[in-house]
Amino acid sequence: MTTTTKFPDLLSEVRAFRAANPDVRYVELICLDIPGHFYGKRYPMDMLEKVAAGGPLKVPQNCVLLGAQGGLHPIGDYCFNDGDPDAPRRLIPGTLKPVRWEKQPMGQMLISSDGTEAPIEFEPREVLARVLKRLEARGIRPVVAFELEFYLFDRKLENGLPQFPRDPLTGDADDQPNMHIERLTRFSEVLHETVEAAREQGVDANVITAELGPGQFEINFAHCDDGLHAADQAALFCRSTRGVAMQHGYRASFMSKPYLDAPGSGMHVHVSLYDQEGRNLLDGDQQRPLRHAVAGCLELLPHCMPIFAANHNAFRRYGAMVNSASKASWGFEDRDACIRIPESDGKNLRIEHRLAGADANPYLVLAAILSGMEYGLDQAREPIPSLNEDRRSGIDFPKDMLTAVAAMASHEVVKDKLGSEFVFVYCENKRQDHLDFMNEVSAREYRWFL
Repeated sequence: MTTTTKFPDLLSEVRAFRAANPDVRYVELICLDIPGHFYGKRYPMDMLEKVAAGGPLKVPQNCVLLGAQGGLHPIGDYCFNDGDPDAPRRLIPGTLKPVRWEKQPMGQMLISSDGTEAPIEFEPREVLARVLKRLEARGIRPVVAFELEFYLFDRKLENGLPQFPRDPLTGDADDQPNMHIERLTRFSEVLHETVEAAREQGVDANVITAELGPGQFEINFAHCDDGLHAADQAALFCRSTRGVAMQHGYRASFMSKPYLDAPGSGMHVHVSLYDQEGRNLLDGDQQRPLRHAVAGCLELLPHCMPIFAANHNAFRRYGAMVNSASKASWGFEDRDACIRIPESDGKNLRIEHRLAGADANPYLVLAAILSGMEYGLDQAREPIPSLNEDRRSGIDFPKDMLTAVAAMASHEVVKDKLGSEFVFVYCENKRQDHLDFMNEVSAREYRWFL
């Protein structure tokens, strides 16, 4: 299990970094927006030291609202109706790290509005921070581990389409995928450097698996007793993986469903809940709290689909191949379920939430999962039958973005748990992105209807 690194103060952290990395002249200060992209500014090292000593750090508030392609949508009183105001940010201690995938020596550090005098209600990290504070006030401490699947593609696209990655030794395309260990050997250089780069960013990456798709792999993280840090790790891992892959002649993508005839990529999240004495709350009272938490997650899941399936492509993943659910379901040691209960002893009893696409926003995914578990503990209801009891068991959830947005925007429990302003902004962002995506006449459309 990992915990966040503690520093006496930010200024000493910056000075220690400068001493250890004298060639680094600039540091990128970055934060995750609603679609899951990093935005920020590049600061000279001497200016970063001034910020760490208490100087101001501001970034336009509406950067959080950027769409999937980087543009702004008209959302309520924001964007085009508010004068594009700056908003305060803070440096996140323990996240100042060197970057190995840039041509010049570089550093990066996470920033956030959470913990400032004026946090941005719809900033993803702030949404998760509020959920965690609410649980902390109840004496509940989540322990979290992310698992992320991703694809490697050849660096060059062909007619705009991704190509299978090629074995660096033979030049053969990785077009006969399986889980054989030899695939890890063939792509070991990029995979091992991916893990090393992640660890340099403070990500406790460990187990590497060759997945079923061509060029598809999964890397796991250690369990972490700090929910914000766990989500930070997932976000930073995506960025470092893309950077390292490009250096090796590949594109790394966390796109949910890049190939229709191959498995999609998921974000699997393991969560257990502990009290202040270190007891696993899910294991008490003959595991009734576990079942209640599952019931809550299943009830809220259809109303959180824009979070779990963050774009048009992500909805293609559900029910299309093995181990990808088409209904909200649960089961013991069952990878076809949205919520899997891995075999474990009582101390490590947990849920594995398997529904989110790999390109979902990790802060929001974790916030939605924890809110579902909290709601379930409060309602104390039994879940629907598990898949172990009935293979047809499950609750329908939306399969397209516009239906999903409508289901989320109107749900009072979701608005209460995640914040009504966040739900409004997020749903409108997703609705506008989807409409922009559909606002193009494709070659197939001409072929069908011309």
